[in-house]
Amino acid sequence: TQTQTTSFKAELYEGIHDFSADVFKIALYTSSADLGANTTVYTTSGEVTGGGYTAGGQVLTGATINTGYNTAYISFDTPVTWAGATFTARGALIYNSSKGNKAVAVYDFGTDQNAGMANSFNVNMPADTAQEALIRMS
Repeated sequence: TQTQTTSFKAELYEGIHDFSADVFKIALYTSSADLGANTTVYTTSGEVTGGGYTAGGQVLTGATINTGYNTAYISFDTPVTWAGATFTARGALIYNSSKGNKAVAVYDFGTDQNAGMANSFNVNMPADTAQEALIRMS
């Protein structure tokens, strides 16, 4: 399932997440992962293993907060790259490593994405717009 987590939405109202100061990460997962709206924290269950990948994923950089078209949205620098990758990933979890690894959003790549023969595995961020940013609320 691709969604912002329910816990993240509640935690925004509680003032837990600070995209201008906290460290957010992206972890990759296989098709066996059980991630969705009810995911509350980063988990190693179903996480990718293989050459070029370290448990916990990578730090997302360049968070920018914008508004437009009655939507608040956040984007990050792109791409996030795993060099020398020899693994298969089906989706990803963005989480806040500064706040107890609290889950933010789950993404499904639609199909298994393979990186083999020591290639780079890239996760490209969508356009920094109210209609396409990864994290947005209307």
